[in-house]
Amino acid sequence: MRIGATAVVCGVRAEVLRVQDIPRPYRTTISTAADPLQEAASASQRRSTGGREIEELGLLVPNLELSTGCSPAHLPGNAPGTQAQSLSQRLLSTLHTADLIRAQDLRIRYTEPQTEEDEGDEQREVTKAYWTLYLDVLVMSLDGNAFDAAWGAVVAALRDTKLPAARWDPDTERVVASPEVSESKRLDLRGLPIASSFVVFSTADPLKARNEAENWVLADPDGFEEELCRESVTVVVTPQREDGSGGVVKIEKNGGGVVDVKKMKELVGLAMDRWSDWEGLLREAEG
Repeated sequence: MRIGATAVVCGVRAEVLRVQDIPRPYRTTISTAADPLQEAASASQRRSTGGREIEELGLLVPNLELSTGCSPAHLPGNAPGTQAQSLSQRLLSTLHTADLIRAQDLRIRYTEPQTEEDEGDEQREVTKAYWTLYLDVLVMSLDGNAFDAAWGAVVAALRDTKLPAARWDPDTERVVASPEVSESKRLDLRGLPIASSFVVFSTADPLKARNEAENWVLADPDGFEEELCRESVTVVVTPQREDGSGGVVKIEKNGGGVVDVKKMKELVGLAMDRWSDWEGLLREAEG
């Protein structure tokens, strides 16, 4: 993903997590629900079921790497700095807030055989393991607006991710994955959340009255603009869903006091307009 002179790539690795290996067993009605569609009656209910299941089990693990020589300040071989750790945490928080991944796509389920005592009852389906997704984000070139580029790379990678068909083998108590690519399945993502960042350039001077200052809101800031601006806003939006959810997913604001409620509404509108551009670019890239 390239935005201006900032370029980011993302790869997704999948690893099996057996329920029996979870240090603190996850005990909710979700893990043994026979019908995975029961988890999505409403947006709030879904957040309290599938979304919380993913978050509590740590099934999404983004890791952003800046020590790639992407800029003079991030030479190869250096230990992860505060900026890389902060961006990784922002990616994780946004993944959970956007409720992008469906828990049912990460569950590996098994139908228990019936016994004589269970004869006549419905077969019981339980979750035996989960797919854990590791998102490796490498910043190849950095010239500002790292989060938007990293988030775009993550969404693009997840839209292209296929998980192999997997089943639980009760004899060996392990997961067996099919090597056939034709049997793999794409992730069924919820919507297309897109991040848009803005910064505020101000001529405010401590020696002058505040009303004499002039302010400009800059979209998609580069590295030079970020250094000059003390106030920043990131808006994550997604299209409306069938259940009525969607719209503004998340707003982050740091520093300053120029962006008020009225200005924030304008920025949300700009982010919505930018979503259409992103959606067209991702569809074109997917062919």
